[in-house]
Amino acid sequence: MLIEVANRARKYAHAPYSRYRVGSALLAGSGNVYSGVNVENASYGLAICSERTAYVKAISEGEREFIAIAVVTDNGGSPCGACRQFMGEFSLDTIVIQADARGNYTLTTVGELLPDAFTPDKLAKRR
Repeated sequence: MLIEVANRARKYAHAPYSRYRVGSALLAGSGNVYSGVNVENASYGLAICSERTAYVKAISEGEREFIAIAVVTDNGGSPCGACRQFMGEFSLDTIVIQADARGNYTLTTVGELLPDAFTPDKLAKRR
């Protein structure tokens, strides 16, 4: 189901520069699913990836626990480093489904994509 939601979301991506449309579907602990798309900007650094869009939508609705996220691209591309770090803020155990537009997929976790992650516990003061 998550792959289908993410793939359908891709049509709403704003990718006039890269033409690389990405859709995501994030399953929260509540059971709600939040979709996201990449939104590019002429000032490239201001673009936002689909994964972060989905997370921001969920977080703005009060969600803090996440079970899985499906990320769909034409070729099954992997989340970028910024997205991996962003997702790691909430859980390294979240399942990541990387799929292509035909539905072929691989499963991993945020932790596997981001080994030795910089997480909130790293900010704890050492005595």
